[in-house]
Amino acid sequence: MKILLLEPFFTGSHAAWAEGFAQYSSHKVQLLTLPGRYWKWRMYGAAVTLAEKMGALPTKFDLLLASDMLDLSTFLALTRQQTAEIPTVIYFHENQLTYPWSPSDADVKLQRDNHYSFINYTSALAADRVFFNSHYHQNSFLDALSTFLQAFPDHKNLSTIKAIEAKSKVWHLGMDLQKFDIYQHFTHQKKTTPLILWNHRWEYDKCPELFFKALFQLAEQGLAFEVAILGERFKQSPGIFLEAKKRLGSRIVQFAYASEFSEYAKWLWQADILPVTSVQDFFGGSIVQAMYCNTYPILPNRLAYPEHLPNNQHKTHLYNTFDELVEKLAHCLKNIEKIRATPTQQWVKHYNWQENLGKHNKLLFF
Repeated sequence: MKILLLEPFFTGSHAAWAEGFAQYSSHKVQLLTLPGRYWKWRMYGAAVTLAEKMGALPTKFDLLLASDMLDLSTFLALTRQQTAEIPTVIYFHENQLTYPWSPSDADVKLQRDNHYSFINYTSALAADRVFFNSHYHQNSFLDALSTFLQAFPDHKNLSTIKAIEAKSKVWHLGMDLQKFDIYQHFTHQKKTTPLILWNHRWEYDKCPELFFKALFQLAEQGLAFEVAILGERFKQSPGIFLEAKKRLGSRIVQFAYASEFSEYAKWLWQADILPVTSVQDFFGGSIVQAMYCNTYPILPNRLAYPEHLPNNQHKTHLYNTFDELVEKLAHCLKNIEKIRATPTQQWVKHYNWQENLGKHNKLLFF
């Protein structure tokens, strides 16, 4: 089967997923992409640009696979002579109905943010099948649609929610986790002092204030630990990072984005504990990567995180309150040898592309 994969935001996890699918799929996959910048403009304009690009392709395709950053309904309208008979699938990495917008975003203040949600809605409606990267993501999107559509003055089309639900499935994110294996010898090259890891973007939705508040309390208790702060940093990052650098001082052993994969992988294998405080994650790729490298997770009991753990590990690794987070962290620091012996890789290795595609390949056939 010949598949055209449409990705208007070709960077980060979107690019990694697209390239991984093309590499490991048994089908012939061609990528049609745009650079991963100006995400709002991509949601508006990428349909026009990619429609033109597809018009120049000589290949006839058996399936179209688009990401949520594409205005699929507009794309299909512009390419109807080519695509009218081709089945279409949309894959939701994230969605704008339930993504927590930054309160400083101008579109929120001007009440223009709903338009991006509407693009996601009509794209799901136009697709033949809709895939989500987690059960949490699927449920939260479908649940949010009712409130979203109720806000319009008339012809709310609530029946379309059932239509979308009927063609929706979960396809957990495929990941190339085996590439971490060659760096596994760094696992036990640890100092005596436990190492706490932050490997997410330096942004508000990852709630770094709560993360560092917990570390400040642990430091006040006199507990020994070090911190590696990884993840991509942008021009406007939360001020708590610089405050934490001053307050934690020599405890911070890494305070920069690991641009080379080898460096990133080494830090993940060396890390002991991964406390997560995010308020947004439809899947949590960075969490899965750390767990694959046997970093012990302490996760909030929300979002997609419970899906990454066996049911019998929920009580141990999930927390509901800030006090519970601090308590679990302190326990880990005091029992670090037991924590280091916990083989968390076994809980997430099924996200490797080889197994992921083996389970879900049949979903692509109509």
